[in-house]
Amino acid sequence: MSNLDRAPRLTLCGGRAGVLAEPTHQLFDGKEVTLGESTNVRRLLPNLGRRLVGAWCFVDHYGPDDIAASAGMKVPPHPHTGLQTVSWLLDGQVHHRDSLGSDQVIQPGELGLMTSGHGVTHAEYSPTPHPRLLHGVQLWVALPAAFRDTDPAWTHHAGLPTLSDGGVSVTVIIGSVAEAGSPGHAYTPLVGAEVTVSAGADASIPLEFDFEHAVLVMSGWAEVDGVAVAPGSMLYLGCSRSELRMRSDPGARLLLLGGEPFDEQIVMWWNFVARSSEEIVQARNDWTVGTRFGAVRGAGEPLAAPPPPPGRLRPGGSVRS
Repeated sequence: MSNLDRAPRLTLCGGRAGVLAEPTHQLFDGKEVTLGESTNVRRLLPNLGRRLVGAWCFVDHYGPDDIAASAGMKVPPHPHTGLQTVSWLLDGQVHHRDSLGSDQVIQPGELGLMTSGHGVTHAEYSPTPHPRLLHGVQLWVALPAAFRDTDPAWTHHAGLPTLSDGGVSVTVIIGSVAEAGSPGHAYTPLVGAEVTVSAGADASIPLEFDFEHAVLVMSGWAEVDGVAVAPGSMLYLGCSRSELRMRSDPGARLLLLGGEPFDEQIVMWWNFVARSSEEIVQARNDWTVGTRFGAVRGAGEPLAAPPPPPGRLRPGGSVRS
């Protein structure tokens, strides 16, 4: 997905200064943002208090929306650099097309993973016809410096590993949980997993002790490490946890995000992740003049880049200063 804000703010991320080495509880509500022509999302990352969770740098949660009488999702062609996009659906379908020639309808429970690297263009739409409900999450992962100019790539994985125990089921989207590892390729140590908590269940899942973690409640209601979390909210948990207790009376579906704290400092602006003001300006110029990113044929007019922010952009830390 694209950041469609016409006056996007510069976001400074990375480094360990804002990473909490000990367990904590920081609860964040999503910021309502309009995406494309007809979809509203709740933006959880970046937010005013936290920029990153591991290398996860962007989290949009949308739906469930009844789109039976509408076109559904319509996000025209737009560029990305320096990141991976992770598409995850609970309900509905999303049609992904990109400048590599990829053409894939993503179903619930399937991983759509795009590595932008040096630059790629993609578009996302609800197919025609489409299911009545649309509900999912779009995430970005910052690429480390050694891979941020890698060749772009797209992979689709329909079969993902699952674990079940004590009323809790875990689908590993990327990274690994216990002995189960996703086929999706990550460039930094991280984890993303859907956790389904059955009605009345009270159980724990294992965590990587050296990772920082956060949990987004996508549907239902859950108590995470003793903290009540409503749907559309995210609880940041800090580091130094080997397990995480979850319970839910009505049942819930949650998204677990985590990773090794991201040491590098980055600059995020619009759909670009870079290391300097000059890189952001160059990426914007390349998109504006039609070089570097390629085109998505037959997907409509591409998005125009917003005006650049005033002043010089500087890389910074993982929390707001």
